[in-house]
Amino acid sequence: DAMIAIKSEIDRVASGEWPLEASPLRNAPHPAEDLLAPHWDRPYAREYGAYPVESLRTSKYWPPVSRIDNAHGDRHLVCSCAPIESYADE
Repeated sequence: DAMIAIKSEIDRVASGEWPLEASPLRNAPHPAEDLLAPHWDRPYAREYGAYPVESLRTSKYWPPVSRIDNAHGDRHLVCSCAPIESYADE
């Protein structure tokens, strides 16, 4: 289902219905904060951002954030947590 939906999105971009930079795949994932905000400036419906595949309506993971600096930030996360040793019982 996901691959079919992605192909459909590619076709809609190719036809000019959606600009490439504002397409659902480029804006994914769509966190609840974005979907519930009062302003929606994307060329596709909020509902499509929330549920691009029908099967997600029954089992959806809501990401806490959207992309972090696109692919670079998603692949090069920096943890600002205390060292693991600080959580050990003394």
